[in-house]
Amino acid sequence: MEAPHKGLVKVASRKGFEMSRVPSLSSPFLLGFDEIERALDRVSKAADGYPPYNIERLARDERSPERLRITLAVAGFTFDQLEVTVEENQLVIRGRQTDDKSRHYLHRGIAARQFQRTFVLAEGMEVLGADLKNGLLSIDLVRPEPERIIRSISITPHE
Repeated sequence: MEAPHKGLVKVASRKGFEMSRVPSLSSPFLLGFDEIERALDRVSKAADGYPPYNIERLARDERSPERLRITLAVAGFTFDQLEVTVEENQLVIRGRQTDDKSRHYLHRGIAARQFQRTFVLAEGMEVLGADLKNGLLSIDLVRPEPERIIRSISITPHE
């Protein structure tokens, strides 16, 4: 078997079959993005499908700037059972339900289930608020427009 190309990362392996991917930020023109690449790897490993969610871009209007909205389907969870926090550069949504011991189920298709869904936030992202309505938890985020700064770098001549 040939040695893998430099820069390739082994993703999966089956009997005689290997899949590899090139790290997404390996260009020599992208300097200092190591932390972002680690965050991408961390997010891809934590890809559980529960609860399902949408991410949408909401256009700017006269009252609000352009923003992102994350909507999670959290049917059966009450306001008290949900927690939304920002921990360092991550948006963390947790849901905790407890079994109601007073009920006797003949069939249990809706389980009390805990979850934690994490989104890595880019530098400067702010959480505007969260709203729970009809089993949907919506969280709005905004990134303020950064100042455009141009700085000249002086060149020191050496002879």
